Amino acid sequence: MRCASYRIFAVSIICGLSGIVFVSMAVGEAWTNKADMLNARSDLSTVVLDGKIYAIGGREQGDTIVVAIEEYNLAGNKWTKKTNMIRSRRSLSTCVVNGKIYAIGGFSAPWVAIFSTVQAYDPLTNKWPEKANMPTPRYSLSASIVNGKIYAIGGLTEGDIPTAVVEEYDPVTDKWTKKADMPTARYGLGTSVANDRIYAIGGSNAANASLSTVEEYNTVSDEWIKKADMITARYGLGTSAGGGKIFAIGGIDAGSISLSKVEEYDTVLDIWTPKKSMPTERGNLSTCVLKGRIYAIGGAGADGVGLSIVEEYTPEGGSFSISPQGKLAMKWGKIKQSL
Repeated sequence: MRCASYRIFAVSIICGLSGIVFVSMAVGEAWTNKADMLNARSDLSTVVLDGKIYAIGGREQGDTIVVAIEEYNLAGNKWTKKTNMIRSRRSLSTCVVNGKIYAIGGFSAPWVAIFSTVQAYDPLTNKWPEKANMPTPRYSLSASIVNGKIYAIGGLTEGDIPTAVVEEYDPVTDKWTKKADMPTARYGLGTSVANDRIYAIGGSNAANASLSTVEEYNTVSDEWIKKADMITARYGLGTSAGGGKIFAIGGIDAGSISLSKVEEYDTVLDIWTPKKSMPTERGNLSTCVLKGRIYAIGGAGADGVGLSIVEEYTPEGGSFSISPQGKLAMKWGKIKQSL
């Protein structure tokens, strides 16, 4: 383990002749190492399904695509290989709806193919049937779920052009619908859901400048509004929501430096607060929430080589509750090859 749990012993009360001591404890933030993935990778996507974490797609180094899909069992602290996607890719995004994993978009090399492909993994059949293609082929996008529908947001299109495009997918009808564009075209962003609003966080623009930009999307009114910027501009970060807060984790800053920084966003107060950093500096990682803790998975350091590292974050006060909407972690692309 690289770090231990910290506990603040607040009050001790000795109860008369009984000799019983009651100790009130407040649990502090902590990062803990968990079992490494079987395959090192960055530019991956992760989701939680039936109490298991799935690591999907990504790359080891350069343009080497990782084809293996892995499942993490928290109880046994163990990763297991699962059935590969039909189309292996990196810099994709994934979401879970009605017990199926939807893998959306992405990039494949050395053929330099940008995908509009959507595949849905069914754990009952252990297969990846294809669904209706996304209207806009792209990679380094992010996707989130609100009320059973998937919103694919931003990314890079043909010619490595950042897009502000938002498209909504209905798994019931297997159809895509164009929605209002984000105010800021960007890729390598993170998205998370709180109170049925989607928050698009960070990313990079056409000038390859890391962004601190945060924009909130109302799926009902189909409108975007500006929110408070992150403290640290970055792309290739992971974002996860829990306990009414959103956590921005890792990423790459304006100087192309991999980060370990963690910041917490309060959606009610519209403010960002620094939190305990990850043990490992990395960008192009993925994050997800399982049993009230955040898991930071894979990514790459300054040398651009994929990592197998998994680190578990316990927020201050212990495990938090999570939204039933769920959220997907984000994934990023072949950008800024200085990684």
